[in-house]
Amino acid sequence: MTSKVELYIYDLSRGMAASISPMLIGKRIDGIWHTSIVVYEREYFFGSGGVESCTPFSLHCISAEFISPISNGSTALGSPLEVILLGHTQVPYSVFFDYLNGLSESTYAGHNYKLLTHNCNVFSNDIAQFLCGASIPKHILDLPNEILQTRLTPLIEGFVSKLEQSARPLAEERTPSGREGSPDFEALNSEVEATRYHSFILQEKRKTLAEKQAKRERKREKKRKKLLKQGQTLPPELEVYVSVQDMADTETVNGATESQLPSEQALQMEEDERREEEERKKAREPPIVYRDTLDIRVEFDALVGLIDGKLSPEEQTSLEELHKYMLEDEGSWALGDSFLLFVGRLLNDASLPTEVKVRTLNVLGLAALKDDVILLLHQDRRDHIIMNYAYEVDRISPEEQESLALFIANMFENLSSSEWLMYISEWTYNNQTISNIRVTTKVGVHSLLSDRPALQDRGTAIIHNLACKEVKTVVFDDVAVELTMALLQFFNSKPSEEHLFRSMKALSKFVQVSRQEVPQLIQMIGPDPKTFKGTSPRIDELIDEISSKIR
Repeated sequence: MTSKVELYIYDLSRGMAASISPMLIGKRIDGIWHTSIVVYEREYFFGSGGVESCTPFSLHCISAEFISPISNGSTALGSPLEVILLGHTQVPYSVFFDYLNGLSESTYAGHNYKLLTHNCNVFSNDIAQFLCGASIPKHILDLPNEILQTRLTPLIEGFVSKLEQSARPLAEERTPSGREGSPDFEALNSEVEATRYHSFILQEKRKTLAEKQAKRERKREKKRKKLLKQGQTLPPELEVYVSVQDMADTETVNGATESQLPSEQALQMEEDERREEEERKKAREPPIVYRDTLDIRVEFDALVGLIDGKLSPEEQTSLEELHKYMLEDEGSWALGDSFLLFVGRLLNDASLPTEVKVRTLNVLGLAALKDDVILLLHQDRRDHIIMNYAYEVDRISPEEQESLALFIANMFENLSSSEWLMYISEWTYNNQTISNIRVTTKVGVHSLLSDRPALQDRGTAIIHNLACKEVKTVVFDDVAVELTMALLQFFNSKPSEEHLFRSMKALSKFVQVSRQEVPQLIQMIGPDPKTFKGTSPRIDELIDEISSKIR
């Protein structure tokens, strides 16, 4: 019986090497390569912990109705950049396992690991030759020493450390702990998630209806009092209301507890919830949003004029739903299940002019300021229409980029939508493993480093808002280095005081979140934040905070 032998290739820099290598060593390096061998349905690699293994990414690919086709990989690096079939082996698993055990206690013991000379790639090559007589690609084995001997070495060590934390030592292989996920279990979880979502929508609909009912009853009471004051006869519908109200008044006089109508009780509960939300908002760092930049009536009317006569009946219905939501102040529950398909068509249909996309994004940017926009976002949990489009920020027109950046910045207005931007759950798009946090980061970095003033302004807002979110450290582990690199590069563009403040504010947060890698980057690449001392008192204060974290 033969077993397939594959080489998994990862870029430890996640694309950063290609962008920063010219600045550091004067030439472009496509990646800092990490490899592993996948055989017998396990992934094996070598690091400072010795020979380690985990479930390969391919075995995490699960299809279900409510989840994306590709789920998370096992290692901190997610899916491999490339998979190469090296051949097939007839070596029995028991023989291979004994061979690995021997290596893990000798040549490939943890203390023998050397980042530059005796690393994962050397291990992968030896294992490939043992199993099927093949070698891994020469360009990986010959990774230029100049990139490994630069000031990036500590940074690479950090990436390797994260990778090792997600794997399990070979010694644990025969007695795996925990329970492997099954397709049935994943499908059940997805159904539970969908049920919770629909329950949430129903709850929001009830709240909105209750609020409308309470408003109607208050208007009716106001009208009743006005007619009584004028000595006029009450119409039948107001007489019924008087009867109910008189009963409540009588109970109060007799010492009973004053009652509320069910709609008023619901409204009171909603007010309590909103008050709690407002208190949480006040306690946080205020986000930078663009509330007065656009006029919703201007944007919506322009969009309607551009797509008039180009919509299907279903799309026309979605446009009417958008009007109710944005101009008639209906709740987001008014948006139907096919609304995001309508948005997707407007954003991705190449036959439509660029201005359609710009106006669509502008309307979405204003929708992001509404406190119930999270319902719209939850509709996108499976198809990722909005975030897949946003991931292509570097390929769309400059006008679209500016509107997209405004949309992302405004999403930080509400706690729920800003948390949505930070989701780390991954899916695959165009053979790339992405997540909300990575898409948000990409839009922020691209905007920050743009040469268009409006886009640059919105980039500083996005990264400021990202940094000021109170989230668990794990959320920023994957993007703090990329964001820091962008900020350091941005400092060389002589930013304005406002932009410098936003950037320094973000950097002061990142040195607290990533206490080792970010300070190392600042020292290695620069510029030293102290060079901006004297710009303004508020910036000086931030520079002192950053400097205290740099050794």
